Amino acid sequence: MTGTCVIALPRFRKKAESIARHLGAEMIPYSPGAFASAFSAYRGIVAVMSAGIVVRSIAPLLRDKWTDPAVVVVSPDLAWAVPVAGGHHGANRIARSLGELGIRPVITTATETAGRMSVEAVAEEKGYDVLNHPSTRAVNAAILDGEVPVYPVPGPGIVIAGPAVSVLLRRGEYAVGLGCRKGLSEEEILRGIRAGLSEAGVSPEEVFAYGTTVRKMHEEGLARAVASLGGNLVYLDDEAIAAQPAPSPSRAGLLGLPAVAEPCALALSRRGVLLLPKKKYGGVTLAIAR
Repeated sequence: MTGTCVIALPRFRKKAESIARHLGAEMIPYSPGAFASAFSAYRGIVAVMSAGIVVRSIAPLLRDKWTDPAVVVVSPDLAWAVPVAGGHHGANRIARSLGELGIRPVITTATETAGRMSVEAVAEEKGYDVLNHPSTRAVNAAILDGEVPVYPVPGPGIVIAGPAVSVLLRRGEYAVGLGCRKGLSEEEILRGIRAGLSEAGVSPEEVFAYGTTVRKMHEEGLARAVASLGGNLVYLDDEAIAAQPAPSPSRAGLLGLPAVAEPCALALSRRGVLLLPKKKYGGVTLAIAR
């Protein structure tokens, strides 16, 4: 997905072009399939038309606020900019930017109307992404009631976080699930990880998290290998792993788990799509999801 597009009815095109120039966005003429095409191609959509047209057009397309594009409706008289989807995920920011054109933003998300920053807004400001999406509901509710502390952990380190703690990690597109034979060295694990990333055409800088089972917490070689790549190693409990599909046969049944590499990659991923199914590289088992 790329930046932002502006969709407008033909009669509002000239007004919409001023918005597109301001945002550095692409213009798309309205058609019955315009929103369906834009949903898979853009991170933000600005629609210059009535809200009713937009709501009916996007309703069948909405899947997950973490992957759906942000959608802002601008009234045809350029008076109001109303985020209708993805307020915390870019729509509020776009609406406020349009305020520079004299278009008044209408913000309805609870944290922002209370003058407080949501978890998602903190992540956006700091250039991070939220790892554990379900946590934001409890944390944003707590933000409404008072100050919620932010604890930077520069690392190396191990963080054990409860369900009401939002974990922010560096931006990236891919999550890597890892398994390894007992006692492998840092060098052996590094070779395996690099081989898997190379085969998938993914650089370490594009990986926002590596995941494995909590049963591998004693594997010092694994922790050091991920740290040497500048990565974040997340230890997932049995419940989190069991909640994910295990597409490939695995010997992890000996540990009482359906698998390790693929479920860990999927559990941490944003879209739940396997890019590289489980594969062995020496003593390392690796899977990549996006």
